[in-house]
Amino acid sequence: MQEVLDGTTYSLQSYKSSADSFMCTLIPESSSSHIQYSPGGLIYKPGGSNLQHATTITFLLLVYANYLEKSSQILNCGTISVSPSMLRKIGKRQVDYILGENPKGISYMVGYSNYYPQKIHHRGSTIPSINDHPQVIGCNEGSIYFNSSQPNPNVLVGAIVGGPGEDDVYDDNRDEFRKSEPTTYINAPFVGALAYFAANPNVN
Repeated sequence: MQEVLDGTTYSLQSYKSSADSFMCTLIPESSSSHIQYSPGGLIYKPGGSNLQHATTITFLLLVYANYLEKSSQILNCGTISVSPSMLRKIGKRQVDYILGENPKGISYMVGYSNYYPQKIHHRGSTIPSINDHPQVIGCNEGSIYFNSSQPNPNVLVGAIVGGPGEDDVYDDNRDEFRKSEPTTYINAPFVGALAYFAANPNVN
């Protein structure tokens, strides 16, 4: 993509057109916008574990913004022109939402802030540690802990759960694995987004 934006590889121009088109779908003011946002501002796609979409799209927004800026280009989305800073603003809004600036005031990253999911769908976090329970806990013996109404005994610091629904609602419940289960494919792109904002703390 860098070569296309720099104008050195014309055979890949169709890829740039596809990338531009996708970015325009993320802009609410664009005539081609079709990505849904929750009332609180979170990118939402149906299917569960929604934060996998929000974190991945955030990473793509930041990468594409950098490409546009380095090649001194803007994104043409029909009746509006979109600058790299606008793409970054959308990305930052997603990061802020995930870390607690949302209608529930909850951080969807476990262990971050004073209010985060306590009952995540994760076996290692749910069952007691070997220090508290030296005996082996068999595969079928974990149900008592899974069904407990108590917070998980082991805080899985840094894990990002599946997140809220399209209405910004999140019930802290292990049973709702689509919302309460952390995954590497949610966390991985978020690391890239956090790295960008850590290196560029003045981006609004």
